[in-house]
Amino acid sequence: MGWKEAAEPVLTRMPTVRRPEGHVPFKRKLMWTAGILVLYFFLTNIALLGVQTGGANDLFGQFRSVLAGEMGSILQVGIGPIVTASIVLQLLGGANLLGLDTDDPRDQVLYQGLQKLLVVIMTALTALPMVFAGDFLPAMQSLSLGGLQFDQTQVQLLIFAQIFAGGILLLYMDEVVSKWGVGSGIGLFIIASVSQSLVTGFLQPTQGGFFYNWYMIFTGEIQVGSLVSSDGLMTLLVTDQGGQLIALLTTLLIFGIVVYAESVRVEIPLSHARVKGARGRFPVKLIYASVLPMILVRALQANLQFIGQILATQGGGNGEGPIVLFGRELAWLGTYSNGQPDGGFFYYFAPIYSPADWMWFTADVGQEAWQVLIRMSIDVTFMVVGGAVFAIFWVETTNMGPEATAKQIQNSGMQIPGFRQNVGVIEKVMERYIPQVTVIGGALVGLLAVWANMLGTIGGVTGTGLLLAVSITYKLYEEIAEEQMMEMHPMMREMFGGGD
Repeated sequence: MGWKEAAEPVLTRMPTVRRPEGHVPFKRKLMWTAGILVLYFFLTNIALLGVQTGGANDLFGQFRSVLAGEMGSILQVGIGPIVTASIVLQLLGGANLLGLDTDDPRDQVLYQGLQKLLVVIMTALTALPMVFAGDFLPAMQSLSLGGLQFDQTQVQLLIFAQIFAGGILLLYMDEVVSKWGVGSGIGLFIIASVSQSLVTGFLQPTQGGFFYNWYMIFTGEIQVGSLVSSDGLMTLLVTDQGGQLIALLTTLLIFGIVVYAESVRVEIPLSHARVKGARGRFPVKLIYASVLPMILVRALQANLQFIGQILATQGGGNGEGPIVLFGRELAWLGTYSNGQPDGGFFYYFAPIYSPADWMWFTADVGQEAWQVLIRMSIDVTFMVVGGAVFAIFWVETTNMGPEATAKQIQNSGMQIPGFRQNVGVIEKVMERYIPQVTVIGGALVGLLAVWANMLGTIGGVTGTGLLLAVSITYKLYEEIAEEQMMEMHPMMREMFGGGD
């Protein structure tokens, strides 16, 4: 008996959101999407019961904008477990270890059930060290609730249960949006998280807010010195306590570049084999795999830094100085200061978050120039290569590859003018464009993300978060326009298989 037969009773019984039986009107889709968005913001404002005020250390730190959670809330883990489960499934599927045929309805159910089961496991594995390892979420010594008295261990179990429930809620909220709303839940949560940070970065009435900083500069509260001095220029251009001009320019450029890149495409002409005069085009965009594979790359980095944070607080370590395992100091593995790596393996593989991490020539970053250069080189290589590799995985696992695309074109009755109506022929034409564009687009997105991080962004949303938000918003706009078109022309809906 294979693993599928053994796991089928469990996987087929995983709770699932029922698919709509017929066409869902566009207004109702918007209502479902808006309702889930309101629920998401509501949950991010529910503080975890039993956590001591102050002293908590965010394990995900700068990855928050990508993972779309909220520190200290019921959505503590964000979409991290969902993304990690996707990475595991993509790797297993890419190596053909699952033996699942996504065209088979039975295997589709097993795949979806396996994904849910992995998310449940990853949510538990992510929440456990947050609660029980170190002082990441320090629990109260005791808690009185409804006449019941809880000791510290019971309070920790209560915190774990809240985080676990939040992770599962997010899983099914994503499924509701995917089946009943517009776009995907993961994309919606990322847009919400990044937009909130951007608005806060612009408007917050304290130091660090863009408009507030400029008000303080004009009133003389923030001293920028002489504009010809390096300190004065750096205050105006870079620092969070100054003008943030480069961060503003970077944010605007990322918006422009992503929107432009989404419109760059190679269009392959198509004609209908039986209906004379019926023509169309298949667009192969520059960012063919979208920027969503960047979530996988950053999630991999987040999990790596997550492990480093845990090791730094275990085995006799206290989160400061070198990692201690089995009574031995392992400085080559990582040294920590103020909860962040400042040497060793985990330092070199930590992403560049802001200009303060690499501009050693303007400020003391705490490391030698050669160490900073090594870290920058590793970050660029990791993002460029990782972006290309995960883009390939994404294309193959979402039926966007040459073979799957050729079958879709063939099944629609279309063909490429001047070529025989044969799946193999269409696939060869697609192989001229799709693999190359996928790699180039994935690498380009990775490079843009590192560049934006190095120069900084308004609100500290990180380059990856900003890229994701802009690209997802653009695709959401396209999907809304398509939905409106089908709503206005029911015959188009029937042509695309969305009839009542």
